[in-house]
This record gives sequence, C-alpha cells and structure tokens, in this order.
Amino acid sequence: MTPERYRRIRETLDRRQPDLTVIMDGVHKPHNIAAIVRTCDAVGILDVYSVLPGNRARAAAGTAMGSQRWVQAHQYDDGVSAIRDLQAEGVQVLAAHLSDDAIPYREVDYTRPTALLLGTEKFGVGEASAAAVDQNVIIPMMGMVESFNVSVAAAIILAEACEQRRAAGFYDQPRLAPARYNELLFRWGHPKIARFCEQRGVPFPALDEEGQIPPGFSEWLREQQAEPDAP
Repeated sequence: MTPERYRRIRETLDRRQPDLTVIMDGVHKPHNIAAIVRTCDAVGILDVYSVLPGNRARAAAGTAMGSQRWVQAHQYDDGVSAIRDLQAEGVQVLAAHLSDDAIPYREVDYTRPTALLLGTEKFGVGEASAAAVDQNVIIPMMGMVESFNVSVAAAIILAEACEQRRAAGFYDQPRLAPARYNELLFRWGHPKIARFCEQRGVPFPALDEEGQIPPGFSEWLREQQAEPDAP
C-alpha cells in the first residue's frame, strides 16, 4: 500500500458517520442501488441496510452493493424489523414518503442519529414501514410530477444531512470506534491479506505508522502461502 493510498483511506475513515445510515426497503434495480450506495459513500455513510424478498432481485441487488467495497451492506427480510432494530439503538428513522403528516426534509435535525428509509421504485414505502418510522419527509416539488427517482431523492436528502453535520463539525474528527476503525483500515488497505487471515482464523496484525504489515507477520505470511494445501 502506497503512502498516498494509506493517507486517503485514513482520511475517508476519519469522516465516516456511524450514526447516519440508509434503509433500502424493496429498492431492487441495480442501477438505483449502486447510485444510492455511491451517494452514501460520498456523504460518509459506512453501513446501509437492504430489505429484499428471496427472489432474483436479491441476487441482482447484492451484486450492485458488492461493487461498493467502501460501504458495508446488511440484509433484512422485512423493513419493520430493520426499523425497529435501529430505533432500539436510538436512531430516528425517516421515510421519504408522501403522506398527510410528512414534513419538508430540510425541517429535520440530521445531527441526531438518523436512518433514511427509501421504498420501492414502483410503489414507494409500504404501509407497515411508513407506520413504523418516526417521521415521513418530502422533497417539495415545483412541477407536475410528485416525486424524484429514488436514487435522486436519496442524494437530495443526504446532501442536507451532510451539510448539517459538516456545519456541526461531525467530519472534523474520527467518530468510529477504534476497533472497527482499525479493522476497516486493514481490510481496505490489504484486502487480499485480510481474506487470507479470515480463512485461517488469524487476527489482523496491527499496521505500522505507514500502513505496512510488520516484518515478522509478512515473513510468516510468505511461509504460509508457500506451504502446499493439505490433502
């Protein structure tokens, strides 16, 4: 890993927001999922939650999320469970959903722990999920159409969340727990070695100040890779 790449990874992890996330409740088109995950990376989101039925859409969506190695994807079988689990951790869950009680998205305090729930491309947020969230939010529209594409809506709302958090200094210092920070630093910096360690149940070694693997571990690693596979 070059010094430049190590610095870039550290800078990215320093800005990750452990209490800002997205729930994609039924979003299944790969191009939409990829666009949402790309936006999540851009605003410092580390974890996203995907709710999909056990059908072909799950495989297609999984491929789209798997292409974004900088964002961690977690799968749920139903939206209400994802909502309840996050609420139990003190996260306010907002649904991008047109309803009688919806408020303009800019009226929300995104410096609070927040999850943005996005519904399916065709039908939007389901009734059960809409009833379970803390608040429905809308993006005021000035034309004939009533809503943006789901990935565009995500970008607009998350840009507001990012700006509020930037103004409050949330990106000025690391906010991830040290253990997770160091784990991701190793995974992102040395992905092949991370997979090798996991396959053998070996803990990740601590990196030096330049992001390099200690010489002793490197020597052990070469010996292990040189050994023939067991019959």
